[in-house]
Amino acid sequence: MVIVILIFATALTAAWLILLCKATLEDWITAAYCKVFDNIARIEKLQARDKAKHEKLSKIHGIASVGVRILLGGDSGREIKKLERASARLKDGDLKSLSVLALPGYVLQREFIAIGKGSIHKSIMTKSFELYGKKHAANKTKSILAKLLSYPMIGVAATLILGSLLIGAGMDTAGMAVIAIGTILVLVLVYAIYDELSDLVKKRRKVIGRQFPNVVSKLALLVTSGMIMDRAWKVTAYSQETELYQEMRKTSEELDNLVSPEAAYSEFINRCNTKETAKLASAIMQNLSKGNAEIGKLLKDMAREAWQERRHMAKRDAEKANSKLMIPTMLLFIAILVMLMVPVAMNFTGI
Repeated sequence: MVIVILIFATALTAAWLILLCKATLEDWITAAYCKVFDNIARIEKLQARDKAKHEKLSKIHGIASVGVRILLGGDSGREIKKLERASARLKDGDLKSLSVLALPGYVLQREFIAIGKGSIHKSIMTKSFELYGKKHAANKTKSILAKLLSYPMIGVAATLILGSLLIGAGMDTAGMAVIAIGTILVLVLVYAIYDELSDLVKKRRKVIGRQFPNVVSKLALLVTSGMIMDRAWKVTAYSQETELYQEMRKTSEELDNLVSPEAAYSEFINRCNTKETAKLASAIMQNLSKGNAEIGKLLKDMAREAWQERRHMAKRDAEKANSKLMIPTMLLFIAILVMLMVPVAMNFTGI
């Protein structure tokens, strides 16, 4: 049994090492590009968090501001500089900071074209397009798929080798437990990489849905007041910094660069991928030649429907919150019941 496990672990390790040795400069460059992009995304999140902290602190004065500052923590300047230095080294061609764990995954994608045409690849590509845009979607998809391909090989191999060593040392139960639990844990952690991407897309769509009523209401107000649609879109896009406004800003920039309205709004639909934004962009495209009066009426109706849906969504979220509170409430009730009944039972037994 141990020999079979060791042979399988050795085969996995050997396959992983062979793929690693076959990594080309193209694979290293793709990995470096994805790492730089991840660093930039991390820096933007840290800067946004620091900005939110400063806004909160600016509203608080006196001694209370000291306590809030301690509670929120310091800024992320040191971490941001560290990420910037790492990105600069990668851009200069210094690839020493890259992890080699995912590189065999890049090789598999290059060697076997069928991997890049499967349903998993298409699913990751669609989600990456929503989250990271057309420019970065392809490389981000390669990065995620490389991890999904490479991590299970080396992770399962390490688990099998460790379990075999324990079994060889006479600890059969511990060895089998390590093999079983370790393999499951590796597969779960690998799946979590894909599931995290899906979770980010769901959260983003939900955020966009919540921002939509404000956007369409502002558009309706500007258009009905006499502003042309392109100008109203641009003014609305630059009024805030959240997700939907940023996507509108990209569309506005495309229109400024003489991209056709049909292409620009179609890209907007694909990036947001919600029924509300698709309906808005489709209405704008269909009514470009009918004048602002028709578009204004459509936007008003859409705004009214959006606010109604927003209220229904708030009710559904409240119901979900109430259902989630039932479990801790029941546990608290049981704990109180036990605290009351145990002394009574002890007194009764003593009598």
